[in-house]
Order: sequence, then structure tokens, then C-alpha cells
Amino acid sequence: MTERGELNERSASVWDGLVGQARAVAILKAAAVAAAGPGPDGTPAAAMTHAWLITGPPGSGRSTAARAFAAALLCPSGGCAHCADCRTVAAGSHPDLEVVGTETLSIGVQATRELVRRAALAPVGGRRQVIVCEDADRLTESAANVLLKAIEEPAPRTVWILCAPSAEDMLPTVRSRCRHMHLATPSAGAVAALLRSEGVASEPAELAAAASQGHIGRARRLATDADARARRAAVLDSVHQLRDVPTCLRTAEVLLEAVKAEVAAAGELTDAAERDALRAALGMGGTRDRQPPGAAAALRELEQRQRRRATRAQRDGLDRALVDLIALYRDVLAVQLGATVSPVHPDRTEDVAALARSGRPEMTLRQIEAVLACRTALEANVAPLLAVETMTLALR
Repeated sequence: MTERGELNERSASVWDGLVGQARAVAILKAAAVAAAGPGPDGTPAAAMTHAWLITGPPGSGRSTAARAFAAALLCPSGGCAHCADCRTVAAGSHPDLEVVGTETLSIGVQATRELVRRAALAPVGGRRQVIVCEDADRLTESAANVLLKAIEEPAPRTVWILCAPSAEDMLPTVRSRCRHMHLATPSAGAVAALLRSEGVASEPAELAAAASQGHIGRARRLATDADARARRAAVLDSVHQLRDVPTCLRTAEVLLEAVKAEVAAAGELTDAAERDALRAALGMGGTRDRQPPGAAAALRELEQRQRRRATRAQRDGLDRALVDLIALYRDVLAVQLGATVSPVHPDRTEDVAALARSGRPEMTLRQIEAVLACRTALEANVAPLLAVETMTLALR
């Protein structure tokens, strides 16, 4: 299973990739069974509906649940994980499954209209077709209104599955026409057990599971990627560098540059491969080849898309760093109040104890509020450097 929720072909069931979601699995299984056989009057049983909204915190498995449900709807056996339907769903190549997401900041009207056009077509296999929108919260308001029309008047054998962090991220008119399924945050124990089943030793599995706060993809990276662990350590160490105004400003700059470097390293190979593929498709084998008509525009469009993708990746990477900081101050507050709760950062007990001794609970609460305010500012498209500088000054 990848982060985007692809199914493991070796699973005994398409549902095996969902961690700590027994209630959601039971409901989705019942819906798939109901979809397979109409009721006595010829209408689908009440357990099934044409539009679903799956919500849950980042890393809880929204995309995994959506794809597993799609496989169960398209598989004659309700999601066996081994038939041709299940395997093609896992590979993303099933003719009756359309999965749309975005690596940029939004999904626009044009892409949504194309999705609605696809939803109106008859299924290729004869059973039904499933449309999965993995980033429904990133639909622009105009795009969401386009989608609303398709959900209000659905094609007879089309099922919509929308994914978003919370129901409040969707237009009220859209969410009111969907059946809402919320995924819980997987427990640290469940995530650690998954990592151990994938070959990770017990100690790093437990540390990664706690530090990830239920984000399965993040837990995998922390458990298997030394660079990811080093970046997390640098973020947590930054709180000790906030001595005066110049160091606060410098720390903000260093944090932002570290996130940019991480994004650039991750996207460099992908960007180069996309450029090479486009040039090959346009018949531009060498750098001196004459550009065919429209090539310049196509290359510019690709560059713009890559920049938008990098912008979103930077925002997401910075948000992960801020979540780590909030968890650190949460551990500090727990020590100050004498709360008997498990730490999010069990490898930082000495740092947490030192910070707890150096302040009072009300100061720690203000520090948590400063990090939360930074996240809010970033969501409002405040310049990242300005938002982080404001935060580091408040943390000092």
C-alpha cells in the first residue's frame, strides 16, 4: 500500500490496508453487499447510496478506504484482492474507476467538468463505475458547484466517493447530499503493529508510530528514512535557538529553507522525468531540435504545474513541522500539569523536562497558540516566511 492508498495485491482482503478502522470497514462492507443486490422493490438497500464523503485526519487512510470501497463495489466477490477487478483497481487501471486528486493547491472547474462528463458515461464492465475524488476539499467554490449538479442528478450506475479532512471543508450543499463516513485517528499501537508487520524493528516502530500521531505515511517515513528523522530532529531542536530577535528570525529562515530543500530533493527526479516524457511525446529528441507547433506552450504549462505542485508540497512540509512543534509543547504541558498521558515524542523526554522547568503552563499554552496561529496564517495564504517569523518571535 502506498501513501495514496494503493492496495497490496498480497492482502487477504482489500480492507487489510485500513488500520484501526473496524467501524468504517463494517459500514463500507455492508454498503458493498447492499450494492450487489437490490431490495425487493428493485431499489438498492438503505446501506448503499450513490455519493459518499469520507473524512478523517491526514494519514488516517481516506484514500485507502476510498479505493478499498471502490474495489469492493467493482469486484464480483466484494473485494477479494486477487481477481482482475481488484488488481486493476490497485494498479489504478480499472476501466470503471476514475481517481482524481491534485498535487497543487486547488482543483478547478475544467478538471471537474471533465470528471462530471466521465461520470455520465455507462460502465465498461456493466456493473457500475466509481469516481473517487481524493482531494475534494481542494475543489474551488465554482468547481464544487459543478460537482453538486452531478451528485444531485446522478447517473444510474455511478458512485461518487469524495475524500476530505473534515465535512466542514466541503460546501454544505455538497456534503448534505453525501453519506458521511468519518475515519478515526489510528492508535499508536495499531500503527506500530503495522510497521512491525512490514519488517520494522519494535523500538523504531513504536517511536515512529508515536511521533507520527496516527499518520501512517509519516510513520513509515520516520521508521525507514534517516533523512526524515534528521529533519524532525532539526525542527524540534529549533526551540532551543530562540534566544533573541535575530536568532528568532534566523531560525524561521532556516526552518523554511529546510522544507524547501526537502521538497526540491523530492521533486527533482519527478520534474525531470515529466519534462523528458513531454519532450519525447512532442518529438523533441535533442536540445537543438526545432520545436513543433504548440511545444513552447505545453512546456510552459508543465513548468507552471510543477511550480504549483512545489508550492503545495512546501506548505504541506511546513505544516508537518508545525504539527511536530505543537506535539512537543503538548508534551511539555502534560509534564507541567502532571498528566499521565503517553508522550508524542518519547525520545525527547530530557528536552521536554527542561522546557517544563523553564516555564509555566500558561506560557506553554501561549506557545501552542502561536504555532496554531501560524498554521491559520498559512491557510490564509500569508507569506510563509512572515508567518514563521511571527511564530518564532512569539515562541521566544
